[in-house]
Amino acid sequence: MTTEMILTNARLVLEDRIVSGSLVVRDGVIAEIGEGRSASGVDMDGDYILPGLVELHTDHLESHYSPRPGVRWNAISAIQSHDAQIASSGITTVFDCLRLGSDEDDGFKMGEMRAIADALAEARAENRLRADHLIHLRCEVSAADVLEHFADFATDGQVRLASLMDHAPGQRQFQTMDQYTLYYKTKRGLSDEAFAHFVQRRQDASARYSDAHRKVLASACAERGITVASHDDATLDHVAEAVGFGVRLAEFPTSIEAAQASHQAGMSVLMGAPNVVRGGSHSGNIAASDLARAGVLDVLSSDYVPFSLIQAPFVLADEIEELDLAAAIRLVTATPARTVGLDDRGSLTEGKRADLVRVRRETGIPIVRGVWRQGERVA
Repeated sequence: MTTEMILTNARLVLEDRIVSGSLVVRDGVIAEIGEGRSASGVDMDGDYILPGLVELHTDHLESHYSPRPGVRWNAISAIQSHDAQIASSGITTVFDCLRLGSDEDDGFKMGEMRAIADALAEARAENRLRADHLIHLRCEVSAADVLEHFADFATDGQVRLASLMDHAPGQRQFQTMDQYTLYYKTKRGLSDEAFAHFVQRRQDASARYSDAHRKVLASACAERGITVASHDDATLDHVAEAVGFGVRLAEFPTSIEAAQASHQAGMSVLMGAPNVVRGGSHSGNIAASDLARAGVLDVLSSDYVPFSLIQAPFVLADEIEELDLAAAIRLVTATPARTVGLDDRGSLTEGKRADLVRVRRETGIPIVRGVWRQGERVA
């Protein structure tokens, strides 16, 4: 039996322009798009209709699973709570980050990430989820056991993206000790002696493991068709290394030079939507808006605030004359979808999935008024 839905009197955000028109959904797929008002259908009252947002990097699930140090919430309950916030923010496809590679200070044990992945599969099988959830493995290449953790996911089809990271001091995100001291010593309340021990251990591990683990993980991902992301690239050498590993996504580059080189090499440059909303990086690195002005920002990620993904494109379109709203929306829809090979979604195009978001916004913060995944109302 065919199911049909018509949305009319809407501002349809296409990839290259915004038109006033109507959209027809049949059996979960966009069947027709037309300008002008339809004689029938649900009146959108002039609201925007956007493609469902595609989120490639969010650590938000972890905060639901471990809401306080040492506390572990029921995994299914944590996933449902996370999923509800994701969907109500207009995100219909989400890559949930799971960290691989342990450290004595991290607090997560071997097998916990595997258990969360199993819970995600269970939640999907039981039709508990509003958004489409996939997995992004955040691989800490300087960790001695990262390959062992990665082996836990050797046959998991949920894994579609893996990032290669090194958070040791003097590397990438933390090129200066001022940043590292604030992030690890001050926030954790470490003594001078404890912090010195922490730094030395991290640096030794990076020197011993990082290069070899990057190569093994990049090769394994290539064999399985998993998209590879670099993380916090700072120099042209970092970018050249990423090119050699077949990286398609450059996450959070920490210098203009690295961002420009990544973009020119054909990688999608990803920055945080909270960076846009706040007007700068929380860790003192480059501002995402500066990359947008330079024409080298390709993808936004909500990172740690889900709603920022719907808010940030409007901020950019307001503040940057060269970036119209249709182009800003591509940063959270079409481009991230293409980067990870999800060619069935990400734009209002006939034949693609009817993942849709209704948004009202005249000024200020946008309001999400409705969300559909494959034509089914989920928020």
